Amino acid sequence: MFIGGIKLAEKIIKLENVDLINLLGFQDSNLKPIEERFSASFNVRGDNVYIKGVQEEVEVVEKIFREMVYVLNTSGKLRSQDVETIIDLSIQGRDIVSNKELESVILYSKKDVIKAKNPNQEKYMDIVQKNDICFSIGPAGTGKTYLAVAFAVSALKKGIVQKIILARPAVEAGESLGFLPGDFREKIDPYLRPLYDALQDMLPGEQLRAYMDKGVIEIVPLAYMRGRTLNNAYVILDEAQNATGMQMKMFLTRLGPNSKSIITGDITQIDLPSSAQSGLLQAKDILKGIDGVGFIYFDKGDVVRHRLVKDIINAYEKYSNGKNQ
Repeated sequence: MFIGGIKLAEKIIKLENVDLINLLGFQDSNLKPIEERFSASFNVRGDNVYIKGVQEEVEVVEKIFREMVYVLNTSGKLRSQDVETIIDLSIQGRDIVSNKELESVILYSKKDVIKAKNPNQEKYMDIVQKNDICFSIGPAGTGKTYLAVAFAVSALKKGIVQKIILARPAVEAGESLGFLPGDFREKIDPYLRPLYDALQDMLPGEQLRAYMDKGVIEIVPLAYMRGRTLNNAYVILDEAQNATGMQMKMFLTRLGPNSKSIITGDITQIDLPSSAQSGLLQAKDILKGIDGVGFIYFDKGDVVRHRLVKDIINAYEKYSNGKNQ
């Protein structure tokens, strides 16, 4: 829209996963520097910021708010002097964080920003966004499970889904469940521990306990999924290479309306008996080409854990190749 030859614009910014009290400051002190230096009008109502004015100013003010959110969520605090710095950089056309980095953010967790760290993780994000079912396949340390949990927590926080269900097959990897101490829950908990660890990184302890007490977040052995229909849920199957073909089919057919699923696994670490074929191996052949089902493949070059993890994977590959020659 033009008035007197001046192009006007309006923008709405959705504030997601943001502590509004700390963003705005005491008595809106963090907004005052913006009000003093721009003629564009803006107001915060609920989780939205509404900006109106000359297009060039509206775009700068929008950028300032997005960078304020980033600084708050990465450092845990935002002061009026921080806002002044953000304004100065924005006017100069400089970034605290690039738009590319903002696009790679999956979740602002209680500890840090969880975002894609390499091109394959960015591709993972894209495939998850475009498909209701995503298979994430690759070696240990590539972020398959951690990012899957982050996608699920982000969707829960945004109200896209109403619950998260995390499942793992309870397959013995050199240990016998029968000889472990405790009741069944105590025997099975070690298999589910990596999922608890990821959630504890992403959610405050009290909130996580409340979600689990209310059944908003469930962590269960794969066998517990039989007979259920999962609506409005984010469903993750981890260590899927240890699911049989029948278990994989059972899991995939649990999905109900408005639900999404991520299946993660490492086909080089199958712990099933030699007589049983991995359901993950079957699924990647059976389901390829189906609209709404996406696949992402990681390799040792995508490892984001300790630098030695990549070297260890290489060493085992060389050893295995030498034995097979």
